[in-house]
Parts: sequence; C-alpha cells; structure tokens
Amino acid sequence: MHEMMVAQSLMAIISDEAAKHNAKPVGAKISCGTLNPVNDEALRFAFEAIAKETSCEGLEFQIEHKPLRGRCRNCGHNFDVELSHPVCSECGGEDFALLPDAPLMLEEIDFQTD
Repeated sequence: MHEMMVAQSLMAIISDEAAKHNAKPVGAKISCGTLNPVNDEALRFAFEAIAKETSCEGLEFQIEHKPLRGRCRNCGHNFDVELSHPVCSECGGEDFALLPDAPLMLEEIDFQTD
C-alpha cells in the first residue's frame, strides 16, 4: 500500500523533528498536487495505525490539495486549470501546457511544549 510507505516516511520525519525540539507533535500540514495518487483517508488510517503508542499518537493531519497549473501558449499567463473547463483564465485560450504537479510535501509540524 502506497499510503503506508508515505505514512512511515512522515512518521520518521515528524518523530525526528519532535526529538530535536523535545516536544510532542500535535498537528501536521501536508500538501500535494491534484494528480498525486495519495488517498487522504487511507493515509490518515495508515498514520494512525503506525502512530499508536508513540509520541505521534493523536496527531491531527491537515491535507491541502494544490490545484493543477497551466501556462497559456497564447498569452503566457499561468493559471489554475479547471478540469471541467480547461481554458486560460486571462484570455480564454484553450492552447496551454500543464505545469508540473505539486509534490507531496510536509509543510509544517505543530508541537505541544511542556
């Protein structure tokens, strides 16, 4: 399961940062692109399963999905691509190139200090 590998990587990073700050991690924000194959519910479930009885138990995830971006070949404008109506938001052109999708990224970690 792909989400289990992602959860394990996140757990390792979050645990390392918690140890550096001598604090309990209570929240984390991750972001990913529209075409990223990570299932939110499966990732949450996998993380909860491996976080049991660790300092990460109970950590709350916020997952932000970044929009797919395109660059218009007519006017050069970069815009969020609406999959239901893929046209440039500036000139209405339909000739555009898709920009690279946003990677899965750990954006921030919230800690509870004692």
